[in-house]
Parts: sequence; C-alpha cells; structure tokens
Amino acid sequence: MSAEAIVQNYFEDALSSFRAYKKLADKAIAQLKDEEFFVTLDEEANSVAVVMKHMAGNMLSRWTDFLTSDGEKPNRNRDMEFVIGPNTSKDDMLAYWERGWKSVFDALEPLRPEDFEKKITIRGEEHTVVQAINRQMTHYAYHIGQIVFLAKHFRSAEWKSLSIPRNRSADFNAYLVNKPVKGGVADREKQFDAAAGFSESTK
Repeated sequence: MSAEAIVQNYFEDALSSFRAYKKLADKAIAQLKDEEFFVTLDEEANSVAVVMKHMAGNMLSRWTDFLTSDGEKPNRNRDMEFVIGPNTSKDDMLAYWERGWKSVFDALEPLRPEDFEKKITIRGEEHTVVQAINRQMTHYAYHIGQIVFLAKHFRSAEWKSLSIPRNRSADFNAYLVNKPVKGGVADREKQFDAAAGFSESTK
C-alpha cells in the first residue's frame, strides 16, 4: 500500500470517527429534559451544558484556519467555557454545539493527502496534522463519554441504549457472521441497527 493510500485511509477513518462520536453525543443529548442540561452531580462537577460549551469553544479555536494559524486562538476564553450564564437556554447550547461541530467538518472535509505533510501549532507546540487530529479526537471522545454518562444517569430506567441492547451481543455477533458487510465498524453497526429487531425504536 502506498503512503498516499495509507494517509487517505487514515483520513477517511478519522472523519468517520468524528461523525460517529457526534452522533453518539446527539443521541444522548436528545434524551435529556431541558432542565437536565444544566444539572450538576456535585459542586465540582460539570453539567452537560458546560461540557458542550467547552467542546464547542475548543472546536472553534482548534479548527478555524486549521492549517494556517495556531490552534489556540487569541480570542478564546477557555475559563468562560465552564460558566453558564443565567439566561442560557437549551437552544442556545445546541446552536453553539452545532457551530462548533461545523468548524470541525469544514476544516477536515477539504483536506488532501498533501496537507498531511504540513506542520501546525497548538499553543506554540508543533504538531503534524495527524497528531493534531488525534489530539482532538481523543479529547472529544473523553468529553462525549461524560455526556453519555450524565444523560444515562438522568434518564435512569427510561434510558434508550446507544449501542447493542443489553443481552443481545450474541445476536449482533451472529449478524456479522451471517451477513458480512464492507467498511469499518461504524458501517457495520449502522447496517446492523437497521436490521430487524435492532431499529432505533428498540434501542
């Protein structure tokens, strides 16, 4: 496999992973009641709204002019990402969340193999494009895990599973054996979710 093909494979997988992480978070967020966006488990904990605000602020800083400017923008106020104003609504948070994710995909989707030869900086520290992408991917996965944890906690018995429903792992494995599909894990799970007995209504 050529170096260019390896880069292309990595890029496609990274893009797919970002989309899958966003979808996971969106499905968890959709289950929350409006007031639950702003609830904290204790005085030191972050609410779902705070996690979303922090992630979106990070995204707008890191991905705006991704290849041409430092990832920590001068106008970013990170500390304020952990403060929710008294008049902030669920709709405000969702709009900011979508704005942040748009900056991610607006930066990623146009990338070409030759762009991966470039170096960028984050807080003055030099990164390869792969390092920068991986840094943000792991950061977002960490925070999305927090969102899912909180949403599941608040919904309790009403929680709708975001992955293979409990006690159905064997069915999932049998499906993969009996109906192999092309593509990565995300593609397999997407097709599996659409199969009989694993529709969105059952999860």
